[in-house]
Amino acid sequence: MGKMRRISRKYFTAAIVVLLGVALTSLGFMFLKQWEREKGTFAEHEFDDSSVEYGGSQYKLKDNVETFLVIGLDKLKEEATYDSYNNDRQADFLMLFIFDNDVGKCSVIHINRDTMAEMNVLGVAGGKIDVVTKQIALSHTYGNGRDVSCRNTADAVSKLLCDIKVDHYISVTMDIVPEINDLLGGVEIEVLDDFSGIDDTLVKGKTITLNGKQAMNYVRSRYGLEDSSNNRRMERQQQYINAAYEQFKQCAANDEEFIVKASLRLSDYMISDRSVTQLQALAEKFNEYEFEGIRALEGEMKKGEEFMEFYPNREALAKLVFEVFYMPEE
Repeated sequence: MGKMRRISRKYFTAAIVVLLGVALTSLGFMFLKQWEREKGTFAEHEFDDSSVEYGGSQYKLKDNVETFLVIGLDKLKEEATYDSYNNDRQADFLMLFIFDNDVGKCSVIHINRDTMAEMNVLGVAGGKIDVVTKQIALSHTYGNGRDVSCRNTADAVSKLLCDIKVDHYISVTMDIVPEINDLLGGVEIEVLDDFSGIDDTLVKGKTITLNGKQAMNYVRSRYGLEDSSNNRRMERQQQYINAAYEQFKQCAANDEEFIVKASLRLSDYMISDRSVTQLQALAEKFNEYEFEGIRALEGEMKKGEEFMEFYPNREALAKLVFEVFYMPEE
């Protein structure tokens, strides 16, 4: 009987220790969340829609403009895990689509991944604890690798573009490129660079219709090329997207169900604040609106302590923002 009591007391003591451990952990996490809350919350960005002066004149934001940020991650779908507020998935590709609904036009701003920009640092409980200036690609690494990371990236893009509001986002893993390419039946381009040793089927100066694998190599490759800068890769990406856009319009004209089929097929590669149905409606709008082309930020590339750093020209950036998002006040 004495032995039974000793055993029971032993297990009782162990249970108390476990419960105390759980309680202390929960309490610590609660204090951590409170500390992060006091440091600053994530959704604190306010957007001013009052008139502003530029070039000696008063301007106001256009009334019916919708922005949509496309984030291309430097990972494949099977490599993605979402178990931390500090992940390793960078925003390798950033394009902001601007839909001017009053005039039925769409334009795009292509943002260099190396652009030095302000971004929120998120703590382990997801609250904003600091603001740093780094390559904008790193804004996605602060967060859970999913919606929080996308919102953090959208916030960094907003701050970069003079506090223009980013309405919606979609992030895609890079293996979506072959899927899109093959859905379009291949995309025809003239090869801009020498891909020897990377993909010998991509011969500089030759015009070819890319298959899925070639498309992936063409828009993703950088290291090992004669010009390994991200600026050069952005040129190839813009070339590819312009060509893919023309192919997209043709496919949509030939098959009225094409956009629906494409949205369903590509949904596994996406994370978005929009539903599949809403994304389909956006794709329809992209098909119907006049496409005004892709613009890139002007600036200077410098070698940082470890990586390349792109510093946008502030005057040129402000001019671009006013041309795209503002109109003279009457």
